[in-house]
Amino acid sequence: MIVTIDGPAGAGKSSAAKALARRLGFKFLDTGAMYRAVALVAIRRGHDFSQAQPLIELARGLNIELASPRVMVDGEDVSDAIRTLEITSATHYAADNPGVRELMVERQRQMALGADVVTEGRDQGTVVFPEAECKIFLTASAEERASRRLGELRRRGEHPSLEDVLEQQNQRDLRDSVRKCGPLKKAADAIEVVTDGMTPDEVLARLEAVVRSKMRH
Repeated sequence: MIVTIDGPAGAGKSSAAKALARRLGFKFLDTGAMYRAVALVAIRRGHDFSQAQPLIELARGLNIELASPRVMVDGEDVSDAIRTLEITSATHYAADNPGVRELMVERQRQMALGADVVTEGRDQGTVVFPEAECKIFLTASAEERASRRLGELRRRGEHPSLEDVLEQQNQRDLRDSVRKCGPLKKAADAIEVVTDGMTPDEVLARLEAVVRSKMRH
């Protein structure tokens, strides 16, 4: 069974999807981490993001493993390195590149072959797994999402202002929704879950209930 969880930045998809996969005994695919990994390596190598084709070649040469909860690139654990504000700001160069996206979508489908999977991102239910048995669109208000993201960054030792986080998030929302390949949008057959005011345990319980109801049908 494939369970897709899509939604905007800061909606809590990664933590919720990870917890749901553990609860169900499914494999977890953090697809956003793949684009973050490409951006990280590109920055380390001094890549010029205005050059689209070299970024595709760079991405093609990377061995990205989603060994939940760790993210590995060419054998290096980059789980923390890909979560900084710098990488968050640059990830759209990888995510908006049609060639990089095509590569990553193919890899995501390969990872899910023959497995029970919870996968999260922006286009999982619409582009990557349009035939998924269970599709969820996880969202929250812009203020709630920015506040959660700020908490994550502070726990990692970064201290931006809430205004800066909200502005960057709004830019990401706009880019995600208007890009030509894999834009953020709710699949027609997805169940929307709004998490404002919900604890992580409440979100997990709601998602599990949605999936188990699909399993029964």
